[in-house]
Amino acid sequence: MERIGAVLIDIDGVLTVSWEPLPGAVHAMRQLRAEGIPLVLVTNNTSRTRASIAATLAGAGFPVSVDDILTAPAVTAAYLRERYPGARCLLVNTGDVRDDLAGVTLVDEGMGDPDVVVFGGAGGAFGYEALNRVFRHLQRGARLVAMHRNLYWRTGNGLDLDTGAFLLGLERAARVEAEITGKPAAAFFSSALAHLGATPSEALMVGDDIESDVLAAQRHAITGVLVKTGKYLPETHRAANGTPDHVLDSFADLPALLERLGLSRARERPTPGTSG
Repeated sequence: MERIGAVLIDIDGVLTVSWEPLPGAVHAMRQLRAEGIPLVLVTNNTSRTRASIAATLAGAGFPVSVDDILTAPAVTAAYLRERYPGARCLLVNTGDVRDDLAGVTLVDEGMGDPDVVVFGGAGGAFGYEALNRVFRHLQRGARLVAMHRNLYWRTGNGLDLDTGAFLLGLERAARVEAEITGKPAAAFFSSALAHLGATPSEALMVGDDIESDVLAAQRHAITGVLVKTGKYLPETHRAANGTPDHVLDSFADLPALLERLGLSRARERPTPGTSG
């Protein structure tokens, strides 16, 4: 098998649903580790820190550590430090990810007008009063940064609304456009590749979101692999603005796909001493 330079793997809906491993996912990741394939778990999850995610996955049997996790909050922190150094940031998020926002000045409501409103993941924090306060901050000139614009995600009880469903209304009402830091932003994929020292042409992105995971990766010359688990819906697949490079029933099928790709490349490689 020809060495793959990097495999980028979404978590929610690909490896787990409501943090319970999907069938065959643990075994498949162990196979990747046994082959020595570099990988990084890339997630728009905004409810847990990198350390918490790593501990949960490791406890479920996945061979991962905190260094294998790249989250939207961590990328957002780097973005804010670079683009808005010293800015007063109001975080609207369900879940505590402040440990992954090092170097960002976070303020609470009542501490004056923020310079930047930062949207994380939807949930209880996205009530009417909170969103209306954000609307007023945006009218006063605050910038809007969102960790992602996912419309929904898969839980053990079915699909739940996510940040994008609220973000669209706020953008239209306040006449602003959010700056997106997580998937499908180019910077997110670049950070993942830099983490592994890989180039786009030798990388694969495995996800259940055809737009934000798969087609977004393909726009950046990364091979896209769509899995039919998690938030995958046939109608969304049919209506998508592009075609995935590969479609699998689940992450459990990834090692077999990588083997086929590797063998194919090996056959295409000219033998030493021939013209090819």
